[in-house]
Amino acid sequence: MTFEIDPRLLANSAALPPLGLSDLRLMDDARFPWLVLIPRVPGATELDDLDAGQRAVLIEEIAAAGAMVRRLGEALGRPIDKLNTAALGNVTPQLHIHIVGRRRDDPLWPDPIWGRGALEPRAEGETSRLAGIAAGLR
Repeated sequence: MTFEIDPRLLANSAALPPLGLSDLRLMDDARFPWLVLIPRVPGATELDDLDAGQRAVLIEEIAAAGAMVRRLGEALGRPIDKLNTAALGNVTPQLHIHIVGRRRDDPLWPDPIWGRGALEPRAEGETSRLAGIAAGLR
């Protein structure tokens, strides 16, 4: 079995340089600084599909992605109040972890973002600009 990213994850995100275990993607949603980690483990749908070493690496990558999200919030002039980290998989079962920067004044605060409102695509060139910033934060 080979590793492939689910097309639903590819459809609304931009690739960033990969991490040691995971592919890293920037979600194209202007409402939030939002990264997704996708561990390159074929067939993984749950955290317990990873071995103990992979889970340890993933935790460190989640922490690093959280720091990137905070820096993206700063780059957007919207410092982050809270990081939301989740591995849901109800729509896309492939194991992936969302790291979302939230602000008390964001359009959905304090509610969860999952399934709430449509993605708001970033302005022309903004995804590329933020991807460049995120890539430089590593």
